[in-house]
Amino acid sequence: MPESAKGIPGIPDLTHPTELVQFGTDVLKASLLLVFVIVALGVAIALVNFSLRRQQVEQANFIDEWAIRYSQILAGLPHLTLILILLIGGFFLCSTLSNRYHHWEQAKVAQVAASVAGDRLEQIAPQIRYVVQVPYSYTTQVNGKIVTVNETREESRYLTLAGSQIQVKIDQTPDVQNRRATYRVDYTAEYKVVNQLPENINQFFWEAPPPNGYSLLSSYKIEQAGRRLQQTSPGNYSFPFRLGQGEETTFRVSYKAQGGPRWIYSADGQLLQNFRLVAIANFPGADFASGIVPTEIAGEGQSTRFTWIFDDNVSVRNPFGVFTNTNPVRNTGVLPRLLLLAPALFLWWILLLYLSIPMNLKNIAVAGGVFFACLLALTYTSRVMSPQFAWTLISLVLLVLSWGLGVNVRASLAAVICTIAGAVLPVFALLVTYSGLTLSLAGFLSAVWLAVRHWFGWYRLQPQDQR
Repeated sequence: MPESAKGIPGIPDLTHPTELVQFGTDVLKASLLLVFVIVALGVAIALVNFSLRRQQVEQANFIDEWAIRYSQILAGLPHLTLILILLIGGFFLCSTLSNRYHHWEQAKVAQVAASVAGDRLEQIAPQIRYVVQVPYSYTTQVNGKIVTVNETREESRYLTLAGSQIQVKIDQTPDVQNRRATYRVDYTAEYKVVNQLPENINQFFWEAPPPNGYSLLSSYKIEQAGRRLQQTSPGNYSFPFRLGQGEETTFRVSYKAQGGPRWIYSADGQLLQNFRLVAIANFPGADFASGIVPTEIAGEGQSTRFTWIFDDNVSVRNPFGVFTNTNPVRNTGVLPRLLLLAPALFLWWILLLYLSIPMNLKNIAVAGGVFFACLLALTYTSRVMSPQFAWTLISLVLLVLSWGLGVNVRASLAAVICTIAGAVLPVFALLVTYSGLTLSLAGFLSAVWLAVRHWFGWYRLQPQDQR
């Protein structure tokens, strides 16, 4: 897994041994505390009873009242204990699943990013440099007097390209070692140069460096009017040539290169004239880079042709280019958020069931196991399909199983209504865009159901409906 894929900070993960041991320690402490509180309550009742042993009337009233309350506490204790066990266990299960799913999402994002990461192939527009003698003056002191000295110095200036006809073919191949894409570029460009300067300027330098960011460069050639120009020294891509006033010549630059999954052509601040760039990307998912919209985009099977044409002069700040457009990883963090809120949703559902139908320990345990098993299934089926579609299928199974909570049709329908309002809709709400609206609908449905059930008696269960 990439190093950039990290878990959710502060969330327990039971796949880590230290956190698992800590979880067991906390559960043991909580259990001992609960037992201690119950025993202390019983001892307190016994001490009060002992202190009132001589006042038989008060003792009898006190014992009867607290005996009933204590017996009610003891009767409800198994239910409370079981629900707490399900909530705590469900929280740690869901937090672990949330961390695992977050790891998977981050690893997927990192994998997509790594597939298109790397250096870019950047071709800079060539320049025509010439040197002029520029007069300048400065003052100095001679024999105590300030004198002005007039001299000349050389200064480099640049001639604007009269025309650019560029064609680049780009193929994409996978880099097996680094598991990312690599571009193979076949570049051909013809440039037109016209000397529109005064007669005394006819010495120029053609400067056309190779692309930046390549891992392999081959067949790099520069030709002037069909004649190949040779380098005088390694790394020196400045070629002198003579061009009289009003004359024109052409240069041709070609090469084959291999580099990162992005190719761009930079004007480097120059004013372009009669510019035409055709980039043919022979792979799917290609798109233009840097925000300069092509004049024409044409699809040719698996290839895409991007054409930029400017018949007059144009100045661009951003480079032209092509890159591989990957499918975005959408809706990250949705399922981890749902899993962290799942224990609260389970408590919502259980309370609805308690207030709607009779529940025993067996039903509570089975309902808790089914609920968290559905979330476990949702976590892993969401990796291969849409979470909304996965929960739609799982919720159908949950509704069928919740039918078994009732002993007859009336009780089973009540259980199904509680499951829709307390489990199906809340979980679905946290998976869709309009979470607040859907949660509000689920809460409203729950309140209406309880009002109908208890205040109006429209769906009152009969004694035979109880187990």
